[in-house]
Amino acid sequence: MHVYASLIVVWTLRAVGGFSSGKVDPSCDTMEPQHHTTSQTSQAPFSISMNHTTFQKGDVIAVTLQAGPNPFKGFLLQARGVGQTQPLGTFTVTGSDAQLLNCRGFANSAVSHTSASPKTSVKALWTAPVTGNPGDITFSATFVQTGNVYWTQVKSSVVIYNAEPLQNTNATTPSLLTISSNGCGISKVCMSQPGNCNPANSSSCYFMSVVMSSNSSDLHMEISGPSDGYIAIGFSYDLLMGNDDIYICIYNQGQVQVQRAHSTGMTTPDIISQNISGISVSYANGVISCSFTSHDLISFYRSSTPTTSSYLFYAYGPVSGGLIQQHINTFTSKDTVQLTPSVTGTVDDPRPAKAHGSLMLIAWMTTGSLGMIIARYFKRATKGRGCCKRDFWFLAHVGLLSLSYTLTIIAFILIFANAGDWFDNPHSVLGCLVMILTFFQPIVAIFRCQPSHKWRYLFNWIHALNGLTIKCLAVAAIFTGLQLVDTSANQWLPKVMGGFVGWEALFFLLFDLHAQWSKNIGPEVYEDISSLVPLEVIFLIFFFLGNITFLIALLCGIGLS
Repeated sequence: MHVYASLIVVWTLRAVGGFSSGKVDPSCDTMEPQHHTTSQTSQAPFSISMNHTTFQKGDVIAVTLQAGPNPFKGFLLQARGVGQTQPLGTFTVTGSDAQLLNCRGFANSAVSHTSASPKTSVKALWTAPVTGNPGDITFSATFVQTGNVYWTQVKSSVVIYNAEPLQNTNATTPSLLTISSNGCGISKVCMSQPGNCNPANSSSCYFMSVVMSSNSSDLHMEISGPSDGYIAIGFSYDLLMGNDDIYICIYNQGQVQVQRAHSTGMTTPDIISQNISGISVSYANGVISCSFTSHDLISFYRSSTPTTSSYLFYAYGPVSGGLIQQHINTFTSKDTVQLTPSVTGTVDDPRPAKAHGSLMLIAWMTTGSLGMIIARYFKRATKGRGCCKRDFWFLAHVGLLSLSYTLTIIAFILIFANAGDWFDNPHSVLGCLVMILTFFQPIVAIFRCQPSHKWRYLFNWIHALNGLTIKCLAVAAIFTGLQLVDTSANQWLPKVMGGFVGWEALFFLLFDLHAQWSKNIGPEVYEDISSLVPLEVIFLIFFFLGNITFLIALLCGIGLS
C-alpha cells in the first residue's frame, strides 16, 4: 500500500512539475504540455487580445492573455505566421509572472509562466521582425487551468502585416541617424554629460533633447550615448527615482528598439504600450541613437494631470535577456524644465545632498548616541567630578547634543537651499519632524526647573521621551535617505545601517544590564570592582570603536553613491 501511495505522489509531482516552473522549451513546436493527458476539445474559457490589428517591421504590440470565469495557472505564448509553425519576432515581459523562452533557437521567441499561481491576466510586448517578409500573424497560446485540464492552439484574431517599411531599420549603418546639439536652448531643450557636449562629433557624449510641438502635445525626442545595452530618459515630478515616465532605447541582438515604461519605485520599470511615430534608430561605434515623436502626454503615477514641466533624468546600463538591468550611471536636471525651447537642462550637483546625509548621519548615529548614553549611564561614574560646578556627564551630554543640533540645522538648511522645493516623500516628512522636535528640545532644557522642584519629574520624562522620539525619527529618516541614494543592486547601504542600529541596541542593552547588576551587588562591592577602570568606560570604548567603523563605511558609501 505504501508503494502505491508513493507512486501516486511521484506521478502527481511529475504532472505538476511539467508546468509549474514554466521551463517548457520541449513544448515549443506542438505547444502541448507534457501532462500525460490530452487537451480539451471545448472552446477555451480564455482569450488573447492585442492593442493593434496591423503592424509594420519593428512595431511593438501589447498582447494580453485574459482569463474567463476561472483563472489559469500556466501558459505558453508565441507569434506565428498564419498557417506556419515557426515562431516570429521577439517578446518582452512586463511582470514577474512571465518569463522568456528560446524556441527553435530564436531568442525570446516565446513567453511562459514562472509559477503555478492562479492568473487572471498576463501582458507581454511583442516586437515584429525588422528583416524579411513576416506576413500576417496570429498569436497562439496554451492555457493550463489544472494539471489535467488545459487548452492548446488558442489563437488570436489575425494581425495584418503592412509592408510599408519603417525609417532607418538598418541599425548598423552609422550614417543613418545623426543627432546634434545644434538648436539647444533655442529650438529644443537639451541635457548632456559632459555639459554642452555635441553627440555629432563626440562618441562619449550622453545627450538628450526634447521639444513640444507648438500646435499639439506631441513631444519630439532625441537620445544618444555610448552603451552596448540601453540608454533612457525619464520625466519626473521630483529628483527621486520612482513614479516617472520613461523612454528607453534598447540595443539587443543587433536591433535598436524604442520602449516606453513607467517606474513605480526603485525597481525595474514596467514596459507599457506606446503611441510613437517617426522612429529613427542606429547603433554605430558603440553609440546608440534614437529619434522619435511621442503622441502621449507626460504623466506621473501620483498625478493624473498631464504636465509640460518636469525634472529630466538620463540613465544607461546593460541588457540581459532582452530586459534592461540596473543602470550604471544617471544624471538629472537641477530644476524642473519647461518642455519648450527656452531653458537648457543642467546636470544636478550631488554634493549638497551627500553633505546633508553625512551631517545627519554623524549627528544622530555618533554624537547624538554618545550624548544619550553618557547622560543615561555615566551619572554615577562621574558624580562629584567635573568643571564649573557641573559634573562631567552633564558637560559631555550638553556639548555632544548641542553639536548634534547644530549639525542637524546645517544639514536641514543645506538640502532646502539646494533643492529650493518640497519633495512629497517619507524622507522629507521624517526630516522635517526631526528638525521641529530638535528645535524645541534645547529650549525646554533651558527653562527646566530645579532638581528639587516638585514638577521636575515632568521635565525629566518630557525631555527623555522627546529625545527618544527624535532619535527614532532620525534613524527612520536616515534609512529612507540611504534607500534613495543607494543605486547598487543589493542596496548595501541600508543593510549596513541596519547593522549600525543593531550595534547601538546591543550596547544599550549591555549598559542596562550592567546598571541593574551594579544595583543588585551594592555600591560598596561595585566600587571595589570598578576601582581601576569603571566598566561603563570599557563599554563606551568598545561602543565608540564599532560606531566609528559603521560610520566610516556609510560615509564612504554616500561619497561613492
